[in-house]
Amino acid sequence: MLWSKSFIPTMKEVPADAEIPSHQLMLRAGMIRQLMAGAYTYLPLGWRAVRKAEAIVREEMDRAGAVELFMPALQPIDLFERTGRKSAFGNVLINFPLQRGDRKVHLALGPTHEEVVTDLMARHINSYRQLPLCVYQIQTKFRNEERPRFGVLRTSEFLMKDAYSFGSSVEQLDEVYKAMYHAYCRIFTRCGLDFVPVEAESGPIGGDASHEFMVPAKNGEDNIVRSTTGAYAANLERAETGRKPPVLTTPADAIKLDKVSTPRATSIEHVSKLLKVAPGNLVKTLIYKADDKPVAVLIRGDHEANENKIRRALGAKTLELADDKTIQEVTGAPVGFAGPVGIKCPIIADHDVPLVVNAVVGANEADMHYTGVNVGRDYQLDTTHDLRNAAHGDPCPRSEGTLEMVHGIEIGHVFKLGTKYSVSLDAQFLDEKEQRHPLIMGCYGIGVNRIVASLAETCNDANGLIWPLAIAPYQVIVVPMNADDPEVMRVALQYHAELEQAGIDVLCDDRDQRAGVKLKDADLIGIPLRIVVGGKGLLHGMVELKWRTATEATKVAIGDAVPTVLQWLAERRAADAEKIPADPVK
Repeated sequence: MLWSKSFIPTMKEVPADAEIPSHQLMLRAGMIRQLMAGAYTYLPLGWRAVRKAEAIVREEMDRAGAVELFMPALQPIDLFERTGRKSAFGNVLINFPLQRGDRKVHLALGPTHEEVVTDLMARHINSYRQLPLCVYQIQTKFRNEERPRFGVLRTSEFLMKDAYSFGSSVEQLDEVYKAMYHAYCRIFTRCGLDFVPVEAESGPIGGDASHEFMVPAKNGEDNIVRSTTGAYAANLERAETGRKPPVLTTPADAIKLDKVSTPRATSIEHVSKLLKVAPGNLVKTLIYKADDKPVAVLIRGDHEANENKIRRALGAKTLELADDKTIQEVTGAPVGFAGPVGIKCPIIADHDVPLVVNAVVGANEADMHYTGVNVGRDYQLDTTHDLRNAAHGDPCPRSEGTLEMVHGIEIGHVFKLGTKYSVSLDAQFLDEKEQRHPLIMGCYGIGVNRIVASLAETCNDANGLIWPLAIAPYQVIVVPMNADDPEVMRVALQYHAELEQAGIDVLCDDRDQRAGVKLKDADLIGIPLRIVVGGKGLLHGMVELKWRTATEATKVAIGDAVPTVLQWLAERRAADAEKIPADPVK
């Protein structure tokens, strides 16, 4: 491709409204342009990178045994009503009435396709003999992001690979899940990403087991908890700690229980300041309704409760903070003064709570708190649980190491859905005994745009983007230093033609621009390998070859340039291929 025949509007200055490197560099490199908040046009360089990521995803999904199809983005709203996700998605779900002749239909723009694909299988899967089956698509998704930001990392319209597996047993689900997990590792490695698989919560999509694939990045919006030994990684919603239940005995230095006035002090911050006590010496009592039954959850004052852990500890299907009426019934006080002493509902506590000696807690009375509260004497516990968010320095649950916190960008997610959608949408199969059962499902998603944006965010330097060979819009850029010199252009165009003929994606910067502008643009757009054809070099029969990350160029004879480039590319591809995980032994 000749630069003059393409559309690559590079920018010298950093756009004022671009907050993070990937957004800044993708704009400056002429890869994307914003149409409106949350919606971007991919320009030729950006779209080539996306298509290369898409091709790798497609190859590995096919290799893993998934079958490609393509489902509508427009979906009937009743499917979401049947699964309960219309309300679960809330404002995120883009839905609207549409006039068709003399009637109105209510439609949604698909944020995902669980409902559509399950409805499809409900109509066509009848027997266990048709299972297992895994299908996938690469399709545009739509979500009404309240705060679209960070360029193409968080948009209302995005390209996603979503796959869905259907089986007759948990064993079939596990087999496909492992195959998809392995395929994801191959995909992200081939794309050149530094990624971490982490244990994750399933969230509103449903299901009971899942992993996220994260790219550690300073500007990532997700929190990753990982062990210093590398033995464990999870997102913050899921992350366990290696803390153990403490001995539940009243401390020897327990002081007298005392009730003190704390007018209008309804928060940890207010009570801490009023009583001049550190937040870590307070215990907050949170009243939840677990499956509609009230329960008090005790958390140390400087810690954050983890509702997913609380739900699992209680074995509850649903968990929500109690309403004011329920809080009044179990505490006898308004919101902000709940405490474990004399409370009229079951209590569960985090591991750290009994270790708070002479704690300050709500007194279950308006404007009052207790001081000197201790386990065993003032409130009772049978055991404790891991109920809070993991924190830096916590013990690792899988090794002797400790936990650390890093930010990350989510690029993929795999779920074991179970029967959540097949039950709601009546997707059943007949077993060998002619008995009906709901299909057992898995779901596997990849943000294709996010692969490209994550690379832009993490693979760059002061001069611009640094694309891995597999995703680079072009593998080689030929830079003739003087477009007015016929001999320079003859050699440059000859290289361009020979490399194209050899199947290499090559860009020739044939613009009539200063040499410095061309070299800066070549670094900015991040093409891996550069050939510089210059007047002085040609006089000595030499041209310069340089990897984007190299500090110095290599001079080679004019006739050796293309063979050398082909050799270097082959060596780089071979080195990249060695990093790809081999298939697991079956």
